[in-house]
Amino acid sequence: MQEKKKVRSEIKESLHPRNRHRGRYDLERLMVKHPELSAFVHKNKHGDLSVDFFDPQAVLALNKALLLLYYGITYWEIPSGYLCPPIPGRADYILHMADVLNTTKEGAVPRGSEIKCLDIGVGASCIYPIIGRSEYEWSFICSDIDAVALDSAEQIIAANPLLRNYAECRLQTRSGDILHGVLRKDELVDLVLCNPPFHASAEEAMAGTIRKLSNLKGKKVSQPILNFGGQSNELWTQGGEKRFILSLIQESAQFAKSCLWYSTLVSKESTLKHIHKALAKAKVQEYKVIPMGQGNKVSRIVTWTFLSPEEKANWAVPQR
Repeated sequence: MQEKKKVRSEIKESLHPRNRHRGRYDLERLMVKHPELSAFVHKNKHGDLSVDFFDPQAVLALNKALLLLYYGITYWEIPSGYLCPPIPGRADYILHMADVLNTTKEGAVPRGSEIKCLDIGVGASCIYPIIGRSEYEWSFICSDIDAVALDSAEQIIAANPLLRNYAECRLQTRSGDILHGVLRKDELVDLVLCNPPFHASAEEAMAGTIRKLSNLKGKKVSQPILNFGGQSNELWTQGGEKRFILSLIQESAQFAKSCLWYSTLVSKESTLKHIHKALAKAKVQEYKVIPMGQGNKVSRIVTWTFLSPEEKANWAVPQR
């Protein structure tokens, strides 16, 4: 009896319903938009066009094509060795946080440049401002502790009309601070985004990379190739994501009335119990844990506010 061919899902159900990348990549359209991608596209064992995600140059070319086709970005270059982000997952963060704003903005996702976001650790790719501007026309403050990464983000902003005049870069010169030195006194933002380095050491980051690449290849990988790149400050920090996020929560209490919703990505489920305790200690008014699923990886967003229901309702009144 002939073996039935396994049916593969065309929809990535774990992604947000509004995510532009829930379906399979339309590589033919992407190659038309960005012909350089063609060198990295081949047929897989199922006879479908595919990209080798083990190849850093292929990942970079795919990202350029996606940003050009779906987000109108005509210039996107990042320095060698810097983090090349997986765009569908980054889009999910923006879309989920748009839903959070939805609950406080009269039942509709707020659009327009009057909505201001602070992106902590914008990185060389400037990816969250790109998606936030394209999807909802939000404006951004882009902070980073890495001057090279921030210079790259500034070049992307200057080269793309979508971002120009709507994204401002600020260098964090105080290594022990996150909000202090970036968010100005009496400055108001609607949303804080943060994708913290989640490893606690270079060795832990390397082990994580090996696991990820082994999953991609379907076999054990011993010599890692950083297909998504990443500098040390992008991949790991002393104390890992737990220490970073707890510091962010502590600082956010000092800027309690400066932001409508604080948020951060949380990679490790074990970090959540520490976050819950820190949020209780900080006396937040409300917090949410939003699950996210991206392929084999499970992640989540934690978002919190210090504003009372009345203060949130009045937040829409022009204050800035």
